[in-house]
Amino acid sequence: MFGLGMPEVILILVIAMVVFGPSKLPAMGASVGKAIREFQIAVKEPVSVIEPKVVVEKREESQKA
Repeated sequence: MFGLGMPEVILILVIAMVVFGPSKLPAMGASVGKAIREFQIAVKEPVSVIEPKVVVEKREESQKA
């Protein structure tokens, strides 16, 4: 995980809890999870958008011939 060991991750979480407080951490975790989920959807989306265009272009080419 990015070259971070368990002690480093725990230290980062403790610092985050001190800086942001325990009440803000769940909301921040949820927003990070949502951002990651949207990014994964956006990465997969262009493939599904490009494939129908290829099919349409092939169909148009076959109609011209």
